[in-house]
Amino acid sequence: MGERLLIKNGLLVDHATSQLADIYIEDGVIQEIGILEKDCPIIDATNMTVMPAFVDLHVHLRDPGFTYKEDLVSGSAAAVAGGYTTVNLMANTKPIISTLADAKDVVERMAEIGICDAYQCMSFTRSFDGKDLSHLNELEMDQEQQFIKFISDDGFGIRHGGIFYQGLEKCTELDRIVMIHAEDHDFSAIDMGMAEDLETARDCYVAEKVNGKIHFCHVSTKFSAETIIAAKQRGVPVTFEVTPHHLALTNDVTYKVHPPLRTEEDRQFLIDCIRNNWVDAIATDHAPHSVEDKEKGSPGMVGLETAFSVCYTALVKKEGIPMQKLSALMSKIPANLMRINKGEIAVGVTADLVIVDTEQEIVIQSDALHSKSKNTPFDGQKYFGKVIKTIKAGEIVFSRTL
Repeated sequence: MGERLLIKNGLLVDHATSQLADIYIEDGVIQEIGILEKDCPIIDATNMTVMPAFVDLHVHLRDPGFTYKEDLVSGSAAAVAGGYTTVNLMANTKPIISTLADAKDVVERMAEIGICDAYQCMSFTRSFDGKDLSHLNELEMDQEQQFIKFISDDGFGIRHGGIFYQGLEKCTELDRIVMIHAEDHDFSAIDMGMAEDLETARDCYVAEKVNGKIHFCHVSTKFSAETIIAAKQRGVPVTFEVTPHHLALTNDVTYKVHPPLRTEEDRQFLIDCIRNNWVDAIATDHAPHSVEDKEKGSPGMVGLETAFSVCYTALVKKEGIPMQKLSALMSKIPANLMRINKGEIAVGVTADLVIVDTEQEIVIQSDALHSKSKNTPFDGQKYFGKVIKTIKAGEIVFSRTL
């Protein structure tokens, strides 16, 4: 008999249910749900909410090459402190991840740390050169283990429409999703909203012609969201994510992120998209930077440790969005997109769970973050929802006092 654990008296919330019940875990898998008595270690979750651990589709851990900002150890610690046990890593490291060997190296080093699972994006074009697609042939060697779930030139976008068409055809043959950083760089210096909107429209059109799966990262404008929704309604296999900061903040806040913080109209439209079931995921776009890099204008913020509190407060407390929907966006649908056996509380599912206190008000303190970098616009702000414990495959990988 393997490792056993019983979580008692918690309010179990996932994408489909909300019930007071116990969870029995053995060998890293949920075995029973109900009112249970077992002779094994017990976690008392009285007055707590137990949810599937969060799955982040969009994370930068800066390793290899920029480990002064973040590394796999500090990034893993930040993830589990925020309730995440699975992250999908972007390829804009040094070197840029354009080979199966480099992707495998990152995934295996994360596995050695052992507290958070990672998958690694491969770049859409080799070394983000915007032209060379030959490295995508290596995906044929990754069909069984699938270290690589997504392909993306995140941070740059795909400049040439013809290259995007050809690469999307190849990724479709190999059953991979292309993640889109929608930005037409011809318009970036003119209007960042136009830059996002124009490339979103182009990529939806190409995806429709190829019938290729694409996923839009950090959608931030009303027009882009409307464009994606229209494509969904036509049957295009397109999904999209929004970030906690685009849900909670507007351009009244002076903080450089990419894409920029938008208007209140844009923010409210994204919330309405969540309410109406158009959004597929909330992803942090966790982007650590040193103090010096932020002073030089580097866009981005850390987000793994603040995402649940920000989203719970902005969506559930303020907007009345059901907790089940928040769980779907932070766990179930991202897990489905990654094709992993996580993201819900059900018998036979990997026991990756997070225990949260939704009634506790917290003050976000950047200096207390586990990330090496402290770049956050939420420093000093009050939010509800505190991650108490994070459990991965039945083992406690993070715990804090009430």
